[in-house]
Amino acid sequence: MRAVQSERVLVNNSFADDLEAVSSIEAIPNILEVVCRTTGMGFAAVARVTKEHWIACAVRDQIAFGLRPGGELKVETTICDQIRDSGELVVIDHASEDDVYCNHPTPRMYGFQSYISVPIYNRAGQFFGTLCAIDPNPATVNTPETIGMFKLFADLIGFHLDAQERLKLSETALLDERHTAQLREQFIAVLGHDLRNPLNAITGGAKLLTKMALDETAVPVVAMLQRSAARMAGLIEDVMDFARGRLGGGLLLNRAVDGRMEEVLDHVIAEARTAWPHRDIQSEMALSLPVTCDSARIGQMFSNLLINAITHGDPESPIWVRALSDESSFRLSVTNRGEPIEPEIMERLFLPFSRATAGPGQEGLGLGLYIASEIARAHRGVLEVASTSDETSFIFTMPVEQ
Repeated sequence: MRAVQSERVLVNNSFADDLEAVSSIEAIPNILEVVCRTTGMGFAAVARVTKEHWIACAVRDQIAFGLRPGGELKVETTICDQIRDSGELVVIDHASEDDVYCNHPTPRMYGFQSYISVPIYNRAGQFFGTLCAIDPNPATVNTPETIGMFKLFADLIGFHLDAQERLKLSETALLDERHTAQLREQFIAVLGHDLRNPLNAITGGAKLLTKMALDETAVPVVAMLQRSAARMAGLIEDVMDFARGRLGGGLLLNRAVDGRMEEVLDHVIAEARTAWPHRDIQSEMALSLPVTCDSARIGQMFSNLLINAITHGDPESPIWVRALSDESSFRLSVTNRGEPIEPEIMERLFLPFSRATAGPGQEGLGLGLYIASEIARAHRGVLEVASTSDETSFIFTMPVEQ
């Protein structure tokens, strides 16, 4: 008995992955051994079967059939070809006496009398190939026990092949994630170094100019440079925080018990009054107890909320800032008069790159409120907004101890 001249060594690289996948399943040699010992058949194989090819991926040959892993039979000469089309297993105890296969060319071509072959599918129901066995002598294989064993082994092989495919996808995803992490670090590095350095030079140069004797036309130009540099610095910080929050797993906090919260908030208000000297900002502080928080981040959040109120509020009306701490919570609110926030805008107000329609001088990236909400969330707090025809308020509440 032998694999006739139709057998040839596989040279098609498109099946190399299939050969590797089957050969990497440690149980395959044991499966083929059990198949041969249980049935008394001398040849067993796991085959990759397509419309054009029959490829031996794993082989146990005790009858000198002559087929090795990577060997190929003409698919049209095999019974596995019809199994691929029908999806039904084929079992033959004695080919010469079988009603269906006594005149079939395949048993005569390959010289076998007993034969069994069951299809192998992955979890998605895609056909991979067959688990098959042959022998030149008749054998009793058409029994529930033997058929059940072959089906079980075929399912096991299909499960392993599917698991390997999922593992490859996971490894690919992991590589993509590592690549994304590298891009993230490069992105933050560009913002932190390549953009900040020239901006610091501009800021330093503008500060130096303010100490020099300037004519009347130069003074507003220098002031404009300072405001623009400060705005650019804020945009860079916003984008860096966005990158950390969305690409890096969230904002990092440096929590500590802070009894200087009023000082932090007053400093933000003083900066706003300097930048917008014509705006009326009124504050009311009742901070009786210290707060466990990242005071720098709270200051950043407050600055974003205050700038938002200045930008979108009625310029003729005051802005009210209220801060309160007690035994259970810390509460900070920023309130302004002006047009109410439209419902469709309210739904996406805390999403990145989302903002109300901007007028002249109100352009921005739309990251301020998103970052403010992320700072609130990182403190296990909540940032809410209430907007009516009378006023709009942003209210931050968080537990005092964390």
